[in-house]
Amino acid sequence: MRLLHRYITRELVFPFVYSLLIIVFILFINFFLRAIDRFLGKGLDLFTILEYLFLNLAWIVALAVPMAVLISTLMAFGRLSEDNEINALRSSGISYLTILRPAVLFGVSLCALLIIFNAKILPEMNFHARLLAGDIRKMRPGLDIEPGHFIDHIPDYSMIIRGKNGDLMEDVRIFSKESKKIQTSIYSETGKLSTIDDAIILTLFNGEIHELDLDNYSNYRRISFDKHVITIPADDLLLNRRDTANRSDREMTLDVMFEKRKKYDERKKRVEERLRNTIKKVLGQDLLPESFIHAEKLLNIYKEHIKQDTSLTAAQLRLKERRVRSLERQAKNEFRLIESYKRNWNKYSVEIHKKFSLPVACILFVLVGAPLGTFSKRGGFTTAIILGLGVFLIYYIFLIGGEKMADRNYVSPLIGMWTPNVLLLIFGGYLTLYAVRERAPFTIKFPWKKKDNENDSE
Repeated sequence: MRLLHRYITRELVFPFVYSLLIIVFILFINFFLRAIDRFLGKGLDLFTILEYLFLNLAWIVALAVPMAVLISTLMAFGRLSEDNEINALRSSGISYLTILRPAVLFGVSLCALLIIFNAKILPEMNFHARLLAGDIRKMRPGLDIEPGHFIDHIPDYSMIIRGKNGDLMEDVRIFSKESKKIQTSIYSETGKLSTIDDAIILTLFNGEIHELDLDNYSNYRRISFDKHVITIPADDLLLNRRDTANRSDREMTLDVMFEKRKKYDERKKRVEERLRNTIKKVLGQDLLPESFIHAEKLLNIYKEHIKQDTSLTAAQLRLKERRVRSLERQAKNEFRLIESYKRNWNKYSVEIHKKFSLPVACILFVLVGAPLGTFSKRGGFTTAIILGLGVFLIYYIFLIGGEKMADRNYVSPLIGMWTPNVLLLIFGGYLTLYAVRERAPFTIKFPWKKKDNENDSE
């Protein structure tokens, strides 16, 4: 039996690695084409670009692994069925569930690894990827100076050169920006440009400086120089790397999100207790309405009650009405605050469930992919991609829909993030039941299969 387990596991490992590389490559190319405009004209070094691309591989891998599990299972069991190896195993007394067991263990192993990856590695890489993206976005375009083109990215100055010989610029002309009270124009035969940590150094040779007072045009000065150095502070021309920043829910570990949820829960309870005490003080009832609408109805009933109370004087009636109006304003603000805390609590709950629901899908995709591969009797990559993309696309639509609905408080995070897995489990269980009974619930036909059979008959 161990030999069988090793054999089926080996049949799964190579298609999984192959599928994973193909899917990661496709998703990575798509991301790279969308992100390439962030690098253009920034003067970034190759290491920074590679670092940014590497950091964004995390979410690509987290998405690609479940899909690769589905495609590899379809390929492995499709090939075993196509070569009649499953029928041979069954004829020797080995049940379908025994054949399926190594695949399920393979899915469980990947599920465990993906949970660790999502909980520990993915948040850190997402966090540093966002920081680096923000730092790159804040950079000004690089100082690649082309002859004949105005350079307007240098702080306080505009610049143009006529020619360039290696690092040496020829016929350099520099003009101060219009915001200056004194208009400065600098002309030099040659010049060099360099940068330090937080400044640009312009070294000019054999030139003139012309200064004109814009408030009094009679004030004009001309200075000749053999060498003139201009130091321009420019913090945002270079890539400034931040170390800390606020983290979003997708950049937090499980421990941090649990702590955040606990804090919002405590805040909500404090607000509810405060509102309950105020209601008890004004209305004399120890209760907490479910929402502001219920509180409004309760206050309207109380208003009618005090208006009909003939034992109250006019002054007492006005005092009670003022207290009710004050309570109504407080209830409106408190329920708005409670709703905000609920949304934040839900946001972290959704992300916590997502870190587990997507990895668990690795196991469920085995239960779906193995019977589908068995019924299709085709072990090629094309067949697996067609079936796999269809199943995964439907699953992902349900997953995104559930996440959005949970974020907007339409459903609980538990229902929103686990309903797609429950549907996948039902579908996988249904297919597995028919595979155990050696009956296909439906026929899977491929247009190229008929052509292959005709070629074989010839």
